Amino acid sequence: MCYSLKGRRRVVSAYLSLPKIALAPILALLALLFTCRRTSALQPVAGRHGMVASSEPNATEAGVEILKAGGNAVDAAVAVGFALAVTHPFAGNIGGGGFMLVRLASGENSLIDYREEAPGAASHDMYLDSAGDPIPSASREGALASGVPGTVAGLALAEQKYGKLGLRRVMQPAIRLASSGFEVGYELARGLRGESEKLGKFDESRRIFLRDGKYYEAGEIFRQPELARTLEAIALHGPDTFYRGAVAREIAASMEKNHGLISPADLAQYQAKIRTPLVGHFRGYTILTVPPPSSGGVGLIEMLNILEPLDLGEPDSYGSMHLMIEAMRRAYADRAEYLGDADFVHVPVAGLVSKHYAAELRQEILDTKPDAPVGAGQPAPAESSTTTHYSVIDEEGNAASNTYTLNAGYGSGLTVEGAGFLMNDEMDDFAAKPGSPNMFGLVQGEANAIAPHKRPLSSMTPTMVLEGGTAGGPGQLRLILGSPGGGTIINTVLEVLLNVIVFRMDVQQAVTEPRFHDQWMPDQVLLERTISQDTVGRLQDAGYKVKQVGGIGDCEAIAVDPETGWRFGASDPRGGGRADGY
Repeated sequence: MCYSLKGRRRVVSAYLSLPKIALAPILALLALLFTCRRTSALQPVAGRHGMVASSEPNATEAGVEILKAGGNAVDAAVAVGFALAVTHPFAGNIGGGGFMLVRLASGENSLIDYREEAPGAASHDMYLDSAGDPIPSASREGALASGVPGTVAGLALAEQKYGKLGLRRVMQPAIRLASSGFEVGYELARGLRGESEKLGKFDESRRIFLRDGKYYEAGEIFRQPELARTLEAIALHGPDTFYRGAVAREIAASMEKNHGLISPADLAQYQAKIRTPLVGHFRGYTILTVPPPSSGGVGLIEMLNILEPLDLGEPDSYGSMHLMIEAMRRAYADRAEYLGDADFVHVPVAGLVSKHYAAELRQEILDTKPDAPVGAGQPAPAESSTTTHYSVIDEEGNAASNTYTLNAGYGSGLTVEGAGFLMNDEMDDFAAKPGSPNMFGLVQGEANAIAPHKRPLSSMTPTMVLEGGTAGGPGQLRLILGSPGGGTIINTVLEVLLNVIVFRMDVQQAVTEPRFHDQWMPDQVLLERTISQDTVGRLQDAGYKVKQVGGIGDCEAIAVDPETGWRFGASDPRGGGRADGY
């Protein structure tokens, strides 16, 4: 195997002090390490015209098919979104919601918010018992856990406003995958079996996804005729059938049967919203990202502002990780205190992303010990790891960055009878009891309390990076990225972005590098096990509580070479996805 440059430096350092007599064979080994080429698994995928990076190979192929058929990046993004609803039921969905960031080659950009909403009958304390404590699993399983889904409305709006081919054409790959079936991979087979307890509680889920106990094995063909009919109806009749027609009636019937709150009126009133992307600036680059009701963009820009003038040294070193961890702690403390649906509560966005506020936090970091307590700051008043992300760019330079979710793996576990799709458990992203953690351990405040038709706070962070320019100016698109991972999403995007911009890695290196995460509460740093033990020890010596874990996030990214215009796709090796282009 071949080592990265950083790994080679460690080998050099380890042997420089050896006696000369021992150096000859080692120098020969070092020569091999410095000259060998990396395996193809560690190289980005190159494409001259278009590129798709997603968490599931069939969905990536669907997107490339649409690009080759003359579709643009949004056509392909919509195709990928519907295909993932078939082939990646862990997180791909039409029963959930998310955010799509769109940038056209002309410089026009927008953010499509199709986050789920609380039903009209939802209430502030609906998940609390008589003692005022959260009821276990009430917001996480079954019909009562579901918010009004937004995916169909969001993807249809994106296609109508920015696509070229229309829903009927771009949904054909998904319909084909559902009706003819696709080969079950190892990860899907393992995932379905692993969630058999939750899925087995609901008759339709047990029948479709578990075959009543005859679990799918890798290599078998998985056909979903009910889902195929639902997708065909959407392709023919548009989102109206989902929100006001036959599918809406099936959703409402499943809700009533299983004691959920979503009514026909809730479905009929749902609308995807077009918002202005949040804009930040970092070391000559323009950052386009998501505004509330996601906390992702605010947190990302707040951390970049803190880190901008600092010398971050080497990646994965104690020096760089200490500064980044302290920025993370402060951004997540502010998330808990201030962030929510800006259509319902005041969110001081301008204050949180201001350079002046970042300077105050940066000085605080430099003046205090690493293990000093952190709380929410005082910004100026002016203003599952179970999600999935994909990135797309076309030949003309139009791009889409889309993150969407069911929340927990396989959502609430409830499948809509007759329609073949899983419903979300997105109500758990509200603060069921402000100050108490949700399933991801995130502590959230009153700003994210439950209210009718309110959208729960999210960590989804679809992002694009432009070299120079402004939000709508002449800046050149250089990077498209995002990730699943619940509360870890924002930090995953931060780290990959810094790996490309600051540490000058290629995009595949950037998504492969070891990751770490701190979300303020609980007070610990999660470290991937591939981070060097020397760095782990230094963090512990500094007073950090550390916990070593497996993979964090599943970043799907595309970089654009500024000189040649070639597109380079990178699918995170932590997942089972694929990047492909032409």
